[in-house]
Amino acid sequence: MTSNLSDWDSVIGLEVHVQLATRTKIFSGASTQYGAKPNSQACAVDLGFPGVLPVLNHEVLAMAVRFGLSINAHIAHQSIFARKNYFYPDLPKGYQITQYEHPIVGRGTLPVITEDGRKLEIGVTRAHLEEDAGKSLHDAFNSMTGIDLNRAGVPLLEIVSEPELRSAKDAVAYLKTLHALVCYLQICDGNLQEGSFRCDANVSVRKKGDPKLGTRAEIKNVNSFRFVEKAIDYEIARQIEVLSEGGSVVQETRLYDSAKNETRSMRSKENANDYRYFPDPDLLPVVVSQTWIDEIATTLPELPWQKRERLQKDYGLSEYDANVLTSNKALGDYFEAALERTKASPKITANWVMGELSALLNKHNLSIETSPISALALGELLSHLADNTISGKIAKTVFEKMWETGESASVIIEREGLVQENDSATLEKVIDEIIHANPAQVAEYRSGKERVFGYFVGQVMKQTGGKANPAQVNGLLKKKLA
Repeated sequence: MTSNLSDWDSVIGLEVHVQLATRTKIFSGASTQYGAKPNSQACAVDLGFPGVLPVLNHEVLAMAVRFGLSINAHIAHQSIFARKNYFYPDLPKGYQITQYEHPIVGRGTLPVITEDGRKLEIGVTRAHLEEDAGKSLHDAFNSMTGIDLNRAGVPLLEIVSEPELRSAKDAVAYLKTLHALVCYLQICDGNLQEGSFRCDANVSVRKKGDPKLGTRAEIKNVNSFRFVEKAIDYEIARQIEVLSEGGSVVQETRLYDSAKNETRSMRSKENANDYRYFPDPDLLPVVVSQTWIDEIATTLPELPWQKRERLQKDYGLSEYDANVLTSNKALGDYFEAALERTKASPKITANWVMGELSALLNKHNLSIETSPISALALGELLSHLADNTISGKIAKTVFEKMWETGESASVIIEREGLVQENDSATLEKVIDEIIHANPAQVAEYRSGKERVFGYFVGQVMKQTGGKANPAQVNGLLKKKLA
């Protein structure tokens, strides 16, 4: 697609479906456990059998309030469940129970730091409770579609942003911030692969300076940060090309095909009146007291942006390091647990957590929770580095062996004789021998070719099997060569 993107503004709003971390569904006692045999966790209430009545799971209400308080949103003292009427094979009742005109959470604000360090305050329009639908399985049967209703009735909190995002990268920054927040609050496990955190993106474009919003298209159910960015970028370019060629954008729902990196039309986008919303006659209005809201407020944990500020203040970390470490609750907890165990500085500890550890976790597709090296074990390794027992190069070797064997740093260092050589007399003897054996290189260095210095450092490290203290080697070499 080729169009002049600089002449256009994109307008993006996100609707995020957060699966709440309850053991049972929103209106029934059926299990929400992931991975069960199809249709084994759908009870009579979920299936809408005659004569059954929904009963609200109290815990989902508390989780919604926790979220609302975390973004300084208005919490409604009275909210109402409605029926959203539409027909689809995986919606057994013929309607979805949701909140429409009177949601539990009103307007709030989410603080976001973008990839390039800009600070945004993105408005949250509302967050409302609803039940999930089942799942259509189009690839499981030849020329047929299977229906798995295990998800029917699973509790969701739908979080709707204001259309204040202006790029795909900013949309991803918002999503990552929101993902971190619901995990910190422990109201969602955040598992994108299992559908616990799903995003619908509403995308439109308009000429620069035009105050009027363009016609939006909705990209449905994207469950990967990378794919959200790709889908939005594609859709922006598609709409600009359509308008540049004199066409008009159709209000519709589109699907993102990651294999082809394109969005394609799924169905025309319905308006609210198409769903014939009305209050659910089987559910009373939900009334919450200010006393109960205040009680929940006292249980809020340290939020990601609060922890980010604390890491900078207490440990002197940069804004970038603090932002990375708080992007994932488990990562930040790991860092602080390692720091409690080590003699190394906060900066060195942070570098290892974000560097060597994260690299191996990514390489083996593991999460920080399943790391073969515990925070305590890493802290012990970094203590040996901090007190000069081992060098940085040896530390990396020991780290890899810890990953492979599960053994502690102390055991590996002692068994393989990896203690760093810190004795000045021993190092001076090695350096004298190397200088004596390399008169040509000595002459080059003394004539002003300082790059030769690295040759001498390499020779010393080679001679000592990499065990020489690098700082001492540099100091002694400079003295001897001078």
